[in-house]
Amino acid sequence: MLERIDRAWRVLATAIAFTSFGMGGLLLWLIYFPLLDLVVRNPERKCHYARQTISTVFRFFIAWMRWLGILRYTITGIEKLNRPGLLILANHPTLIDVVFLISLVPNANCVVKSGLLRNPFTRGPIRAARYISNDSGAGLVEDCIASVQAGDNLVIFPEGTRTAISGAMHLQRGAAQISVRGPCNITPVTIRCVPLSLTKGLPWWQVPPRRMQFRIEVRDDIPVDPFVEKTRSEALAARQLTEYLHEYFSMERTSHASS
Repeated sequence: MLERIDRAWRVLATAIAFTSFGMGGLLLWLIYFPLLDLVVRNPERKCHYARQTISTVFRFFIAWMRWLGILRYTITGIEKLNRPGLLILANHPTLIDVVFLISLVPNANCVVKSGLLRNPFTRGPIRAARYISNDSGAGLVEDCIASVQAGDNLVIFPEGTRTAISGAMHLQRGAAQISVRGPCNITPVTIRCVPLSLTKGLPWWQVPPRRMQFRIEVRDDIPVDPFVEKTRSEALAARQLTEYLHEYFSMERTSHASS
């Protein structure tokens, strides 16, 4: 009986959490960012304040979900994120992975789906923070490289979307191209969620039998030079780096599952 009550509460709590998330985004767009436009004229400072605000709001949202009893989490290696100009790659098991990462990463930039720019709940923060839209075509890689070289900490999910509920990973080559052509080393982050929820193909209201437990680990950098020096071809180096990343994140997921 208690388990049924707990599960019913977590369905309601999840609805409350995501409703508040949407309303918060709408208020930022309608009130906060217009005020920021009036007060701060310098575009760079405005972008800095916008990213700082979003990071703070996301930290509150994660704390809100924890307080509601939806999830728990542990984070290790967070000190590795306190450097400028990082290319941060992570696996993508759940809907709130980007919320976790942006709440943790100083001066975070990220690649977002173009559809979010048409969503009234998300387009205001995305535009203010100058997040990179994935519809820029051939210029996407150059935009990402420029972001890292400018000192931004760029967050990318190489899969481009959440991992399918089957667990099969399919990495796109764009993240490896950024690393090779930058060139810039990779700061990998592994995200584990047990029991799995908020994943692709699973409706948000199908909550797991107990609270989600997130384990987020920032790992040692992966140097890109060995891939570039080995092949002397950017295209081949990007392909081999993509294959390496696929094995890397797959192996980490397997080791987590067996632990």
